[in-house]
Amino acid sequence: MSRSDYPPGYDDSRGPLYPPQGGNYPPPPAYGFPAYGGPQPGQPSAPYPPGHNAPLYPGQPGGYHPAPYPGQPYPSGPPGAGYPSVMSLLSVCVLQVYLILASQLLVTTAIVAVFTFVQPVRYFVQRNQAIYWASYAVYIITHLVLVCCKGPRRKFPWNLILLFIFTLALSYMTGSISSYYDTKAVFLALLITAVVCIAVTVFCFQTKVDFTKCQGLFCVLGIVIFVTGIITTIVLSFKYILWLHMLYAALGAIAFTMFLAYHTQLLIGNRKHSISPEEYVFAALSIYVDIIQIFLFLLQIIGASTK
Repeated sequence: MSRSDYPPGYDDSRGPLYPPQGGNYPPPPAYGFPAYGGPQPGQPSAPYPPGHNAPLYPGQPGGYHPAPYPGQPYPSGPPGAGYPSVMSLLSVCVLQVYLILASQLLVTTAIVAVFTFVQPVRYFVQRNQAIYWASYAVYIITHLVLVCCKGPRRKFPWNLILLFIFTLALSYMTGSISSYYDTKAVFLALLITAVVCIAVTVFCFQTKVDFTKCQGLFCVLGIVIFVTGIITTIVLSFKYILWLHMLYAALGAIAFTMFLAYHTQLLIGNRKHSISPEEYVFAALSIYVDIIQIFLFLLQIIGASTK
């Protein structure tokens, strides 16, 4: 048996398998895949898929969404924590709308109470009709701007400023109308309006009936109420007819109660149509107008029946 048949000795195994080649030859490339998708020394910088739960930025724990910029703090909870869901955004929007709505109704109730219970203010409002028509013009302008213009409606703080001016104008109009009715009728209309609004809100949160599917029906209903109001005003200006006035007021109260249910379901979501969280001013405006219209129609019914 020749010498080459025996295994190499210790000194031979420590040496290179092949002797160094002469000349300037490049070293052979390294083989294998990196642990996290990055290139190894001597390996071509070809793109490799990132490993499982590999951090996209230095210092980022695996399993989380990438941060907008390096160095941003990451949530300490499980993967996916710290990022708001759609339902949480809707909950914040609903709370924000009802806080704004409560402020609007508080201002309106205070103005109505002053115009009704304070006799000097009541007489001043009744003698100065020009202020009422000026507030009506402000109401129309601010209403059109908030409803038709997306920019002012969404831009803070102009949206809240316009909404505050709108609330003052409509509150003055409501107080001026209330000053012509008996104190008892105004108080009773306020009480019934509060009960109706609470009942409609609770019903909208609990029911499975989707009013947002009936957008066409509500559009037709609004046009009918508008045209009927114009005709009723023209007829009553020539001759007052009690039953016609009561009928129109009852139809108006029912219609705006349905509008209140429709706008409430648009706000709370989980329906076919819903309002974007950015439209919190529009949602507060719509519900506020519905409540004021319900109060005014109920005031006409109660005031006409008490005379």
